[in-house]
Amino acid sequence: MFPVLGSDNELIIKALNEHEMLLELFTDFKDIENSLKKLHVALKKHIRFEERILFNEIQEAATQHQLELIEKNHIGEKFEDNLTDAFWK
Repeated sequence: MFPVLGSDNELIIKALNEHEMLLELFTDFKDIENSLKKLHVALKKHIRFEERILFNEIQEAATQHQLELIEKNHIGEKFEDNLTDAFWK
């Protein structure tokens, strides 16, 4: 979905920067308790940003064809738990 707005769009840049920061928090095992506290706050804030601002902007800017491609690529996706990931141990 991000290519609809382009890589130089300030909202896309913000989202990607937040994705990097969240990944760092997910993989910081030095101070897990502190990382989890920060992760809780940052993830809630990020999800709100994407749902309330970014996705609306993408929907406004996207052509009908782009929206159909997004839907086609995401329809029928099945979520699978990855309980073997080190995160869950």
